[in-house]
Amino acid sequence: MRSGVIAQKMGMTRLFTEAGEHVPVTVLRLAQCQVIAHRSKDKDGYVALQLGSGTRKVKNVSKAERGRFAVAKVEPKRTIAEFRVSDDAMIPVGAEITADHFVIGQFVDVTGTSIGKGFAGGMKRWNFGGLRATHGVSVSHRSIGGTGGRQDPGKVFKNKKMPGHMGVDRVTTLNLRVVQTDVERGLIMIEGAVPGHKGGWITMRDAVKKTLPKEAPKPGKFKVVAAEVNPAASEAAPVEAAPKEGV
Repeated sequence: MRSGVIAQKMGMTRLFTEAGEHVPVTVLRLAQCQVIAHRSKDKDGYVALQLGSGTRKVKNVSKAERGRFAVAKVEPKRTIAEFRVSDDAMIPVGAEITADHFVIGQFVDVTGTSIGKGFAGGMKRWNFGGLRATHGVSVSHRSIGGTGGRQDPGKVFKNKKMPGHMGVDRVTTLNLRVVQTDVERGLIMIEGAVPGHKGGWITMRDAVKKTLPKEAPKPGKFKVVAAEVNPAASEAAPVEAAPKEGV
């Protein structure tokens, strides 16, 4: 089981095939997605990689967080996520995962936070049919109708679908196909829509319901960036060395 990545949603566009057919794609950008820490079976009880992506101003990072990033010798990150991996899929701390970590044609699962819609009625939130357009119904055409029984059960059950706050939920979209990758710019183009708004952060990993292609790099595709960090200086500025690709 390989590690996933943290990416930023840049928006949607379309690509054209050789036959002239257009494919709607979502553009995702890897903003210096680096390994921050390891989780081991002996120490933590499970095996995982902790990744960070994006950048933050040092003045906005707490002293404890600065120390954690200094140990990993990476810049302070905007967002952090963990990915469960197998023992043979560990990637060195400080390594930066590149866009060719995913191969063209493979399927991935994408998780993000859906766009908030505010307070919504039952028809918009739950796709209710609404009431009749006539035959005695007036003013309340878009109401949800009855919500409970009469004397039995005499109450409204918990988790009843009703009007309320819509959106801002953790949503996972399965089996999205990777159409194209751009390693130099760190871009991954995925067919179809991805949860979340433009500029939002999402996590992406190999599809659990599809077979991983044989050409997919293991434990992953990454480059090692050497850096010197002084924990007392409150800054973590990486110094790039000759990149080394790991497969």
